[in-house]
Amino acid sequence: MFKAFIVDDEPLARDELAFLLKRSKQVEIAGEGDSIESSLSQIQGLQIDVIFLDIQLADESGLDLAERIMGLDPRPEIVFATAYDEYALKAFELQAIDYIMKPFEETRVLQTVEKLAKVLQGKENRNGSSRDLRLSTDKRNDKLAVTVDERIVLIPVHEIVYIGTIEGRTVIVTDNQRYQLNEPLITYERKLHQKSIVRVHRGYLVNLDKIVEIQPWFHSTYNLIMKDGEKIPVSRTFTKDLKEHFDF
Repeated sequence: MFKAFIVDDEPLARDELAFLLKRSKQVEIAGEGDSIESSLSQIQGLQIDVIFLDIQLADESGLDLAERIMGLDPRPEIVFATAYDEYALKAFELQAIDYIMKPFEETRVLQTVEKLAKVLQGKENRNGSSRDLRLSTDKRNDKLAVTVDERIVLIPVHEIVYIGTIEGRTVIVTDNQRYQLNEPLITYERKLHQKSIVRVHRGYLVNLDKIVEIQPWFHSTYNLIMKDGEKIPVSRTFTKDLKEHFDF
């Protein structure tokens, strides 16, 4: 039995999916939400295994919520449950485990449940077998391993100023270096678990310790002035987290 959270702004769609998931006898519905903020506040207070997420949420995008979920530790699995098939590629870039279409078919939902069961069981097995190893390697996250010109470079995390997506490539800027890399931004977000490295925009992660100024911008957003003078945008999705961290 694993715990699921459903995010959809349509009550009937939530009820239908919850009914089908319960019929599998493998899923407990731990909660439901209809917007990004209400859902995120609940999810952070629960131990959720998987989130079933619609993409069109009134005036919001479920993709924005998925990006914020990627920063949670532990991170729940994500299944997109939507009427729109054009977002499938983006969904899998966000490490979604499955993508199911409305109207929901019970056989398709059961396939997703079986896939989830295998993934979660494998995760549990890996966690159990690597527990002792993790205890002896707690300091591994002090450096970030990146591949540069067929070399593996170890970057001290405390030296990172920001990581961004620029012209289709991921760029890591440190106190002294600038690296252009082929892996997507989400790869490095998943590797970095330090509280000081956070996402502030779909295209940027920043080191909170390297921010020297926060400038108000249009529509309740902000620009961050970093230690190197670079100006990094903060999207509305991440504004609340920034305010809470710096208490302003």
